[in-house]
Amino acid sequence: MATKVGIREVAKAAGVSITTVSHSLNDATSDRVNRKTQEHVRAVAKDLGYAPNRLASGLRNQRSQIIGLVSDQITTTPFAGAMIRGAQETAYQRGYLLMVLNSGLDNDLEKHEIQTLQQHQVDGIIYARMYHQGVTVPEELYGVPTVLLDAASADTSISSVVPDEIAAAETAVEILVAAGHTRIGMINNIDDIPATHGRLEGYRNALIRNGLPEDPRLVAAAVSDTVGGRQATAQLLSLPDRPTAMFCFNDRMAMGAYQSASAAGLRIPEDLSVVGMDNLELIADALWPGLTTVALPHYEMGCWAVTRLLDDIEKPGAPPGQKKLICPVIERGSVAPPP
Repeated sequence: MATKVGIREVAKAAGVSITTVSHSLNDATSDRVNRKTQEHVRAVAKDLGYAPNRLASGLRNQRSQIIGLVSDQITTTPFAGAMIRGAQETAYQRGYLLMVLNSGLDNDLEKHEIQTLQQHQVDGIIYARMYHQGVTVPEELYGVPTVLLDAASADTSISSVVPDEIAAAETAVEILVAAGHTRIGMINNIDDIPATHGRLEGYRNALIRNGLPEDPRLVAAAVSDTVGGRQATAQLLSLPDRPTAMFCFNDRMAMGAYQSASAAGLRIPEDLSVVGMDNLELIADALWPGLTTVALPHYEMGCWAVTRLLDDIEKPGAPPGQKKLICPVIERGSVAPPP
């Protein structure tokens, strides 16, 4: 049977003290050792197959090395994978395990989940939502290191991370302006959520910045699904002076825009350019031509939330932060100069 490699064996092989090894392998104290020694110790530890004793480390630090993620319906959405993967990978890189629980919008179950995580002595909790929304932080989370993921609260004592909805919409409209469009429509959501208001504001900002008139007739709102997108687009395409380009609240509404354009005998992008939001690949990649869209940074938000939470756990005292992340453009084939 192979002999288990411990910190003493690593110290002996590396030619340094046990204390130096301990500091070098601990992210929280590695700055006490110069970088060259850190790299040497870590390389030796890897070659020897050293695995830290997380239980003993947790007892010394009074930590479980476990954090929880409590969500409403994240695990049932297409974006769950990226958000959870970002959180999970970041936690693992820092030596923590991520426990994911889903309440399914059941408030009593959510309360029980939070209490259960606390009973298991998790070091902190990510409180997540399936889409950007305002939340009231459950009272069970007060006193526990907490970060909000894809959610924001009026209580700014708790750190949060969300997409920059306004900047994302500005980016989407700028794509159409750069292609030469001056009559740009928007189909928006009817729900009273941050994305609805932020994306409309970004659309208006981009028009003003580029000296384009804001025509209220070019904005139509509907339920944010394919049917709603189809109905709202039909409304705009029926105008005497129809738009030559469309910014859609999300990719599902953009799919409805494609359908409505086809029904009107219009080709995309030759007769109508379309830009969506979300980068829901099941739709954006499947449409023909492929949909140019602005992606929501789900992976990056998961990474940021865990990084911030672990920083708060390991080095408490930093002021809370409300972070808005940039949304990248995914270019495909739905944009062309106006006809």
